[in-house]
Amino acid sequence: MSGLPTFIQVIVLLAVVITLFNIIIFVHELGHFWAARWRGLQIDRFQIWFGKPIWKKEVNGVQYGLGWIPAGGFVALPQMAPMEALEGGEKPGRKLPPITPLDKIIVAFAGPLFSMLLALASALVVWKVGKPKDFIASQEIGYVEPGSHAAKAGLLPGDKITAINGKTVNGFAGSLDSISERIILSRGQSITFTIERPGQSTPLQLVSGFETDQSGWFQRLLRFKREELRDVGIDTASTLIVDSVSKNSPAADAGLAKGDRIVSIDGKPLYSRMQFSQHLKEKEWKTVRIAVQSPAGGSREVELTPEKPLKPAGRDPMVGIGWDASSEVDIRIVHPGPIQQVSDSLRMMWITITSVVATDSSIGVDHLSGPVGIAKMQYHLLQMDDGWRRILAFMVLFNVNLAVLNMMPFPVLDGGHITLALLEKLFGRPVEAKPLEILQTACALLLISLMLFVTTKDLGDTFRGGSSKEQEVVFP
Repeated sequence: MSGLPTFIQVIVLLAVVITLFNIIIFVHELGHFWAARWRGLQIDRFQIWFGKPIWKKEVNGVQYGLGWIPAGGFVALPQMAPMEALEGGEKPGRKLPPITPLDKIIVAFAGPLFSMLLALASALVVWKVGKPKDFIASQEIGYVEPGSHAAKAGLLPGDKITAINGKTVNGFAGSLDSISERIILSRGQSITFTIERPGQSTPLQLVSGFETDQSGWFQRLLRFKREELRDVGIDTASTLIVDSVSKNSPAADAGLAKGDRIVSIDGKPLYSRMQFSQHLKEKEWKTVRIAVQSPAGGSREVELTPEKPLKPAGRDPMVGIGWDASSEVDIRIVHPGPIQQVSDSLRMMWITITSVVATDSSIGVDHLSGPVGIAKMQYHLLQMDDGWRRILAFMVLFNVNLAVLNMMPFPVLDGGHITLALLEKLFGRPVEAKPLEILQTACALLLISLMLFVTTKDLGDTFRGGSSKEQEVVFP
């Protein structure tokens, strides 16, 4: 796709995203449709997207259509529950024979079942073709932000984090057990780090706090962006290997070249590029002395005096080094089994749901994603290396989420239909139609309101993000 014009690339990627959405919706609703056919239910319509249809066609008494509200889909089954207000149809004027609670349970369960089967089918493909695993294996701290909670707790560059809140960590980022994710998903008002420090014979335990939002829930509700996730002010260690040197820059004058590795600055060991930049700032852009190791194995010391570049204008003084970041993230193709993929998706969803409902967590409803956020994520994945593999892995996660969320016992959702059927079996009679219709409509409006709420956050994240395009650095 790299050979296509940018505009055509965007159109193709958007078409892929929309197609994937519709496949996911179609398979879920196909489960309801086939189960209803099997159990002999009256089927009025099979529609992708909600609202009045902008396209429809009747085949063998069933109206197939495409709605105008691009979210979800449905199979209109008048013997299940009144849903005309949401589905955009007319109330049936005929008397239909009642169906058993077992019929209702089977038809309602078939949708999540088909979503889970699609997840397993996608997982089988991922198992064979593999998926990229973006993982930062290092557990060493490379940078501590001055004045941050980590700095106040006593964490230092070079410390190796082995556990957070008593639980062993694995890597800095890229898994639910990594340092970054453990910090974000932590509970309570403090975080305990177990670290190994050079020169210390026994592990240390340091306690850090974090910033909390003190504004009221209504103020947070009205903000056009998501609340910041927990962050104590640390970053991973990284090697300082020169990838490029700007012409006429201080680095060029000092004789730095591609492949050189900077190991210390003014006698202090360096653990990350952020630490290097922070030291230059603390020195107020005055001359510093750095130790350099060449690719051939030799070492030397040189002096650097940062200078303001002509382009881009308004930048702080710079030294003119482009860093090699290829070794930072370990990107490999892995082949996890289908069951492992599904179980990992279930674990991720469980952690998300419990974090959202917990009162001592920084994860809230505003951190969930609606259709816009999910589409953005798919679009972003498709633009990355091995995008087609990444989108297959995303299909596993998304379909597992869809299956589990639909099994929640709320009206409108499939789990709500199952709950009503169980109550009908228990009490020997169905819930009265009119109260049920009111309840269904109210819950539908709540779900739509939730989707609109998280969509405002998705849009807020989109519009507040600046351009990520790198600018050429030009020195006099």
